[in-house]
Amino acid sequence: MSKVFLTGITGFVGKNTARELIKHNHQVIALIRPETPQEKIQEFAESVEFVRIDLCNIPALASYLADNSFDVIMHVGAIRGGKNRSREEYFTVNVKSTEQLMVHCLEKDSRFIFCSSVGVFGGAPLELPATENTPRQNDSYYHFTKIHCESLLQNYVLKGLKAAVVRPSIIYGIGDYGFAYNLTRLVDKGIMFLANRPVLIHLTHVMSVVEAMIKLIKINYISGNSYNVADKNPVYLKELVDFINNRLKGNPYPDWKHVNYRLLLLGEKFFRFLKNELWINRFEFIVKDRHYDISNTIADLSLTQYNTIPDFKIVTDWYKFQRGK
Repeated sequence: MSKVFLTGITGFVGKNTARELIKHNHQVIALIRPETPQEKIQEFAESVEFVRIDLCNIPALASYLADNSFDVIMHVGAIRGGKNRSREEYFTVNVKSTEQLMVHCLEKDSRFIFCSSVGVFGGAPLELPATENTPRQNDSYYHFTKIHCESLLQNYVLKGLKAAVVRPSIIYGIGDYGFAYNLTRLVDKGIMFLANRPVLIHLTHVMSVVEAMIKLIKINYISGNSYNVADKNPVYLKELVDFINNRLKGNPYPDWKHVNYRLLLLGEKFFRFLKNELWINRFEFIVKDRHYDISNTIADLSLTQYNTIPDFKIVTDWYKFQRGK
């Protein structure tokens, strides 16, 4: 059993990670914001010790860490892309607090497991599949902060930090109202438009991410290793949309809802000119391929292999349940 300090427990990955840590009999101490309502953490009331400190409050975080020690710090908490936060707050939460946790692990000889993102390769990687040697792209401020943190981590590894990076691709699973739910909703409403060319995407089942985090507590790995986490194979966006529509309505998605690829590229360029990161990402998703090399993840971590089709059915079934409430 390990004593694990976990950030981000109120988020989708953090919550699922906490459940598995408890299932494996680890002692979990979780950092939450002071104003976090009790209902968001109620399921863990008897099994997790909570510390109410905002990641923005670096002095308070440093003071707490100085008086405590852990076997492992799992850092999942961050301000995600699309949030209406200042650059200063982004940097403090996503970078300064991360470095504070690294310093603590280095001083206390603890393992540091950092949940980053394949977004370090940009919304559309410059080579496919994206590998460890693929150029980084700070095409959004969120991606910039993750790139910066990974660079810091490698610097601390040179000083002796025992650390690993987990990079999930776009995550799907039950209980998340993010990408997977919204894609399903758009398909259900018939307002999901596709490019008139094949677009390859790479998603990941949330339990693959959790499994990677849990395994990194105990297994031997080269400090500083980074693991891209994604399903066994990428899928074509059209095939996934057809699958969703079949699960919801019993037939494929209408072919006429395919838009000229060049028009969609113009839309992306327009929002890039406006520097609107949210809409840039939306257009990139439907016009540009994104998939990742997971060979070292499979070799080192031996993760359960999920297939987006048909495993995405957990989302469509949950969506139908939510819709029927």
